[in-house]
Amino acid sequence: MLEKTFEAADVEPRIARAWEDAKAFAAGAGKEPGKGTFTIVIPPPNVTGSLHMGHALNNTLQDILVRLQRMRGLDVLWQPGLDHAGIATQMVVERQLAEKQLHRRQIGRAEFVKRVWEWKAESGGTIVGQLKRLGASCDWSRERFTMDEGLSKAVLKVFVQLYREGLIYKDKRLVNWDPKLLTAISDLEVVQTEVKGHLWHFRYPLADGVTYQHPIAFDEAGQPTEFETRDYIVVATTRPETMLGDTAVAVHPTDERYKAIVGKKVKLPLVGRLIPIVADEYSDPEKGTGAVKITPAHDFNDFEVGKRHGLKPVSILDEEAAMLLKGNAGFLAGLPTSAELVEIVDLLDGKDRFEARKLVVAAFETVGLLDKIEPHVHQVPHGDRSGVPIEPFLTDQWYVDAKVLAEPALASVKEGRTNFVPKNWEKTYYDWMENIQPWCISRQLWWGHQIPAWYGPCLFDKKTGKATQSIQEMWDKREIFVASSEAEAIQKAQAEYSRDDIRIVECRTADQMGRLVDQVIADENKQNGPKWMPIWRDEDVLDTWFSSALWPFSTLGWPDETPELKRYYPTNVLITGFDIIFFWVARMMMMGKHFMGTEPFKDVYIHALVRDEKGAKMSKSKGNVIDPLNLIDEFGADALRFTLAAMAAQGRDIKLATSRVGGYRNFATKLWNAVRFSEMNGCVRVAGFDPDKVSETLNRWIVTEARKTVAEVSEALDAYRFNDAAGAIYRFVWNSFCDWYLEFTKPVLTGDDGPAKDETRAACAWVIDEILKVLHPFMPFITEELWAKTGDTGPARDNLLVLTSWPEGSRDTTDAADEINWLIGVITEIRSVRAEMNVAPATLLPLVLVGASEKVKGWLATHTPAILRLARVSETATADAAPGQSAQIVTADGVIALPLTGVVDLDGERARLGKEEAKLIGEIERIDKKLGNAAFVARAPEEVVEEEKAKRDGYAERLDKVREALARLA
Repeated sequence: MLEKTFEAADVEPRIARAWEDAKAFAAGAGKEPGKGTFTIVIPPPNVTGSLHMGHALNNTLQDILVRLQRMRGLDVLWQPGLDHAGIATQMVVERQLAEKQLHRRQIGRAEFVKRVWEWKAESGGTIVGQLKRLGASCDWSRERFTMDEGLSKAVLKVFVQLYREGLIYKDKRLVNWDPKLLTAISDLEVVQTEVKGHLWHFRYPLADGVTYQHPIAFDEAGQPTEFETRDYIVVATTRPETMLGDTAVAVHPTDERYKAIVGKKVKLPLVGRLIPIVADEYSDPEKGTGAVKITPAHDFNDFEVGKRHGLKPVSILDEEAAMLLKGNAGFLAGLPTSAELVEIVDLLDGKDRFEARKLVVAAFETVGLLDKIEPHVHQVPHGDRSGVPIEPFLTDQWYVDAKVLAEPALASVKEGRTNFVPKNWEKTYYDWMENIQPWCISRQLWWGHQIPAWYGPCLFDKKTGKATQSIQEMWDKREIFVASSEAEAIQKAQAEYSRDDIRIVECRTADQMGRLVDQVIADENKQNGPKWMPIWRDEDVLDTWFSSALWPFSTLGWPDETPELKRYYPTNVLITGFDIIFFWVARMMMMGKHFMGTEPFKDVYIHALVRDEKGAKMSKSKGNVIDPLNLIDEFGADALRFTLAAMAAQGRDIKLATSRVGGYRNFATKLWNAVRFSEMNGCVRVAGFDPDKVSETLNRWIVTEARKTVAEVSEALDAYRFNDAAGAIYRFVWNSFCDWYLEFTKPVLTGDDGPAKDETRAACAWVIDEILKVLHPFMPFITEELWAKTGDTGPARDNLLVLTSWPEGSRDTTDAADEINWLIGVITEIRSVRAEMNVAPATLLPLVLVGASEKVKGWLATHTPAILRLARVSETATADAAPGQSAQIVTADGVIALPLTGVVDLDGERARLGKEEAKLIGEIERIDKKLGNAAFVARAPEEVVEEEKAKRDGYAERLDKVREALARLA
């Protein structure tokens, strides 16, 4: 006998152990002969991570598909693994070192990496256990890690091959630079933060005595009416400290105010550099003064303007975002020596950027070139890990020629070999891929895949064939040896330098290299001295996304030709979030096409965002984050999973309320109680039971509805309509089975023994089995437990539910289904009318069936006892016309009339409903007016707008019901 209640906290760990002991999740478990494969690779969570609601949604949807296909008998592999999370993991271990007053450079790279591996062994991968709590049925025996030996081998091969193909190269470009972590970071690791700052307006003097007429007054049509002669141009900036790196001022080509001075020069204040005024469409005449300072080395847009106009970038910040002026050849080049320049260099050199900002503004004010200061609220990019403003920083980095790799990946989607679901995300994919930029793949970290490149001094310029003239030139043009191993790098260096003695050294700067070269020369000058040459490995590591891009095939053993690679690649579907379509999906497409020759997956399902119940994005700062582990603790994993699936409508964000999870726990409880009721009434599985041979109308109906439900669920899941699938099984279990079938069968189950009772018991047990099968992908724990418990009686179970065959569905209907669905419709409509008319529960109403066919009259005669009992009806009759003073329900099979004389004041009820109708119309009009106000929609928080829309939907739904009630009283 089942326990009175289902205790998820007790059952879930036990069921998880049973699955593990049975190796139920192993690749190929439960496969049937002749069936194909089904593969999903898990989006690898960070090794430092903990389960959040996005993980819960993503992995629930994956698990639903995996369990479905496993039950269908396919050879299923759900490949799990973890990402090494370069920055996040390094920060964890660096914090541990800081507690001991240590820095990583004090202990050296090898020791630091060793400590990271020790941390991973002790504390990393917590999220794996959390995913198991959720019920994720990955083949955990195949868990991979982006830094494991096999994946490292794949990364090495890809880098070396792409380099040799000319698709990986080194270049000096602007990157997102984190001056706290001292590394380049990706756009995904940058968060835009609103800052209350200022807009400083500076006067840049025109050179060579040039003046122009600048408009200062305008008529109503915006035409200038008054001018003044100016020998300066005003630029506006939010970052005054970067002006020392300005190389131009840009104005729009059509801006009449500045046409006369395009091509002229200004003398950069404080510095003395002569810079041109250029015409470029980047400048917006409507913003600020219409003139913008161009600092190619410290702004991404300015960098592009600089390329268009041949402007040399001048970098004035170091890697810690402090001013770098003394000894900065790029900054000092071409500057006339002056006391003012010496003074400003002494004042600013080495100062933090924000301190320098104040000093620059003060200096402008001192020389009379500060035009004005305005308060200005704007978005400032910050590093998501460090929390400090990032700097566009000009630095040498490694890049992938993404444009070349993107072309085949674009064609894959355009030609239909890979499909996005929902389809609208294809446009996002196209926009990114068609405007793709070189991919910066190097990071200034120690934790990660160290770049397989070694450097050596450049002795001869390859372009000119001449010997290099200085240590700086040797450094700037240093030789690069990309190799699969240190031994191969040494061989390449031996060939380059024509010497056998190649020594691996540590070297980070030109000065260090200079000392090494001096030692080489000194040794050569000794009698019989050694002739050697130093080379040193690039300290940088690869962007985490680089190894993740290889995930679909590297996890299967590539570059080795493994049986798993042959069997499970390409995969079937990828489930992921919209925010990494470019960072991960597109890059997997590029690498899959290039190295495997085919797309890594057929479908890409983009799931929605999980928001709070008001529609606001969850964030720690708002305090509205919902922890999925807390929900599992309170309601069980099944309730959380079903909630997420039921709300996962394509293209619609999920507004998650804890009460919804509680509601679906009630669903699980209802199923448990229904099975327990059935068990108490002798509903036991019967060997050889054939649902096609049942004769009782109720049993024929429930068999038909069960098969329809299986068909609906199957079709919905095949189309990734998770919410429709969940809705179909919910309606069947809650309504068809629990509310109707069990209610209708009570007289049979509690009545005399006989064939009808025997058949009903067997049919009920069969339906419960079908429910458990079709519900299993959504609620695996409770269904597996019920499968085991109901297997204690009747024929022995052949297998765990997780490895049991998926049921057969059918949309075929039967006359029995038509009959019982008519009965349910009658009872439901009568209950609805009673509620709308406020008829007391104790009051019985007569029912008159008007204009019914003989078949329907027969149904009425058969089911009158059920109608009397369940619809609170006093008697039933048929007639050709409806009695007066009756509420009428129009159905496809005739009119149901409920005489209300003496029961309801019809005139008063019409008046009440009329008032409610007017009130609802007023509320809808009020909200429509508010939502029609563009200013309100633009200013109001997103969750407020969503709340208003939800209110309107509720009012509209209620209005429909009120009007239906009024129509019945007409």
